[in-house]
Amino acid sequence: MNPVRFAIVGGGWRSEFFLRIARALPEKFCVSGMLIRDAEKAARVKAAWQVPVFGTLDELKKKAEAGFAVLSVSWPSMPVLIREMNDLGIDTLAETPPAPDMNGLATLFKNSFGKAKVQVAEQYFFQPFHAARLNLIATGKIGTVREAQVSVAHGYHGISLIRKYLGLHFEKVTIKAMKFSSPIVAGRGRVPLGPEEKIANSEKTIAWLDFGDRLGVFDFTGDQYFSWIRSQHVLIRGERGEIKDREVRYLPAFDKPIEGRLIRQNAGEEGNLEGYFLKGILFENDAIYTNATAPAPLSDDEIAVATCLQKMHEYVQGGKEFYSLAEAAQDHYIGMLVDEATKSGNPVVTGAQPWNQG
Repeated sequence: MNPVRFAIVGGGWRSEFFLRIARALPEKFCVSGMLIRDAEKAARVKAAWQVPVFGTLDELKKKAEAGFAVLSVSWPSMPVLIREMNDLGIDTLAETPPAPDMNGLATLFKNSFGKAKVQVAEQYFFQPFHAARLNLIATGKIGTVREAQVSVAHGYHGISLIRKYLGLHFEKVTIKAMKFSSPIVAGRGRVPLGPEEKIANSEKTIAWLDFGDRLGVFDFTGDQYFSWIRSQHVLIRGERGEIKDREVRYLPAFDKPIEGRLIRQNAGEEGNLEGYFLKGILFENDAIYTNATAPAPLSDDEIAVATCLQKMHEYVQGGKEFYSLAEAAQDHYIGMLVDEATKSGNPVVTGAQPWNQG
């Protein structure tokens, strides 16, 4: 089978995720070209990754021979380029979010799309443990999910997980939110840790998302992404059971409580000599999630991004949507309303928008 060929527009930090995936999985993915307008950056990326680099979108379209293009650019540039790619008929996988603000989202949806297929690379619900939880929910073991508390990621990322866990789309939601600040020993971010201990300010946002018959609780502290001492947490509840992080409790019958765990299955541990990679996730000795990128040694986030690439390829070939522009717009919209509710201290309610009508 030939690898999925895709192009990348942009040469920043996030674009390297796609480059690493293609390098680790050359039989599955190939970066056939990149658009980087800055000559110095273009030369640096070309030397580091050995991929063709072009200076114009027209040149990329003619020479890259890609099945689709990944947009990995700044927030303000994203809606402009999504439209430009559509006008040129280039199928596009856009990074999150599709526009920086409400004005940008509204402008993006003023005219319909049609010349090209567009999806958004929201990867969190494809990360192995989130995917395993969603697969477990689909079995019906814990019943219909009515509550989802997510302390994993900021803004639209966290909102997307809440919606997925609750099985919601564009339903009306009332939002109440607050912030809390406290000191923390500063950890590393995208750059290495400094030589001395520093105390930083840690800011926490908590939001109550009332969908009527379902409740989402958004809980995020910015330190969680890189911190060694601030972990992620998930609590999902249905009438027959709950999933708390990796623990599962459920009732196959009203008088028969069962407890179990989601078990991460890695190759390369102890006496295993297959290499070090994620095989999958087990529940009650069954594979509730199988890693399709094995045996590549990818992080969970890279596995999820690779899933986006594969699903985009399938979508371009006539398959189903997996995360539409409308979904991405809704999650960013709700995320912005969380910020609004936090600042004002007053409840806010979602309304009809160009992307969620009909």
